[in-house]
Amino acid sequence: MITQDQLKDVLDRTDKLRHYLKIDEKKIEFEEEDLRTQAPDFWEDQKRAEAQMKKVKAIKKWIDGYNDVRAAADELQLAFDFYKEEMVTEEEVDADYQRAISLIEDLELKNMLRQKEDPMECVLKINSGAGGTESQDWASMLMRMYQRWAEAHGYKVSISNLQEGDEAGIKSVTMQIEGGEYAYGYLKSENGVHRLVRVSPFNAQGKRMTSFASVFVTPLVDDTIEVYVDPAKLSWDTFRSSGAGGQNVNKVESGVRLRYWYTDPDTGEEEEILIENTETRDQPKNKERAMALLRSQLYDRAMKKRLEAQAKIEAGKKKIEWGSQIRSYVFDDRRVKDHRTNYQTSDVDGVMNGKIDGFIKAYLMEFPTTDEE
Repeated sequence: MITQDQLKDVLDRTDKLRHYLKIDEKKIEFEEEDLRTQAPDFWEDQKRAEAQMKKVKAIKKWIDGYNDVRAAADELQLAFDFYKEEMVTEEEVDADYQRAISLIEDLELKNMLRQKEDPMECVLKINSGAGGTESQDWASMLMRMYQRWAEAHGYKVSISNLQEGDEAGIKSVTMQIEGGEYAYGYLKSENGVHRLVRVSPFNAQGKRMTSFASVFVTPLVDDTIEVYVDPAKLSWDTFRSSGAGGQNVNKVESGVRLRYWYTDPDTGEEEEILIENTETRDQPKNKERAMALLRSQLYDRAMKKRLEAQAKIEAGKKKIEWGSQIRSYVFDDRRVKDHRTNYQTSDVDGVMNGKIDGFIKAYLMEFPTTDEE
């Protein structure tokens, strides 16, 4: 049975959320922005109209999220009072408490995602490390883990490029995680090297093996984000796709390969960005998707430079540099540990089935983002 202090904590955090989220101001803003959508000529400029609808929907989500928290807190208060009169059981009060705490923590967490790119959808790329079949199998396990996480949170996953492993698993995969807000804000915590330790099923001696795979997460930018692409530095190749999709895939050059020469604005060094897309049998659609992925990469590079500048000021964040080893999955010891936050769990099966919210929350709590200037 919860205590009076626990009830007070829920009520206090609920009141603070109303203040932090500026709910009263958001309600006025929602009415004003929603009114714009009712103008007779609203849909004449479809791009602008869609951006406005997205803005209205985003404001409403904050208001609805807070209303859910407020309702849960009020229900808990009522249940606590009813328990004194023996009208509800301890179990019912505790259940109401857990629901209220869960809603509060989710909204508090979302409130910590304040960078401009946090609400965006994302591109997630996995590359297997050295080690052949073992690391390629590990990369495929990570792909499944993120697919399960995305599905559980209502996102849609599409694969734009998949390189199969030589015997099992995958060499690399590029996935788009779309259909909802904050995919990037949550999954940016996964950026880095993931280490697996297990008795390998591919080793005849049953030896314990260590494998690595790297995960790169970038925001998937939309048309509202300005990203300059120099057409003079862009070239295309087409090729016949291979793999699943029937005979037609192999007869038609639907696969596209985009090459772009990127110049670092600070050093002047040039680097080729190579993007392949075989997502559909429609070459123009594949080109469109490849361009979106290029724009996302260019935006990500600019964003990383901003973060690097910020990291120089905030020296305590050195351990979250891009590409650092972030997490170990030790199957035999039933342990998954994040080296940045020290958060760990023994539920290895749950983690590999996509239950990584604990790691995401721990990361965001330890490395919160701040409002941009």
